[in-house]
Amino acid sequence: MTLKIREIDADAFDRVWPVFRAVVAPGDTYIYHPAISMGEARAIWAAPPARCFEAEDGGAIVGTYSLRPNHVGLANHVANAGYMVAPEARGRGIGGALCEHSLDVARRAGFLAMQFNLVVVSNEVAVRLWQKHGFRIVGRVPGAFRHSSLGLTDVLVMHRFL
Repeated sequence: MTLKIREIDADAFDRVWPVFRAVVAPGDTYIYHPAISMGEARAIWAAPPARCFEAEDGGAIVGTYSLRPNHVGLANHVANAGYMVAPEARGRGIGGALCEHSLDVARRAGFLAMQFNLVVVSNEVAVRLWQKHGFRIVGRVPGAFRHSSLGLTDVLVMHRFL
């Protein structure tokens, strides 16, 4: 695998749109509506203050992440990120590579910590991956996610210092 991760602007979002659509469509890990339009997704994932990154392997876009301040004002020193890996590319270490890349970018951007506000508890692969990369579970919100097949599902808040 020769993974290349690079920042793209909102005008290039169409490159990562197939990955975004494939990850969101099942309704089991992300809050975005499964029928979200490309324009809505672009505004959320790639428009400032968000920064969008793509992961390419062998000429194919296999993943993306979005990095932004978690909050504004006096809490803008904490970053937030979301990661998506194409279903056909899972299990190859791409999610971990995206996470490590984002932690480095966040540090260089002056963030002091990173927080994930909504990690669906049934997404056990993600929970284990974020823990492997130093995130701790700092909270649990009961029934905060409407999972497409499990119904109301708890979410975790995860955090780590940079």
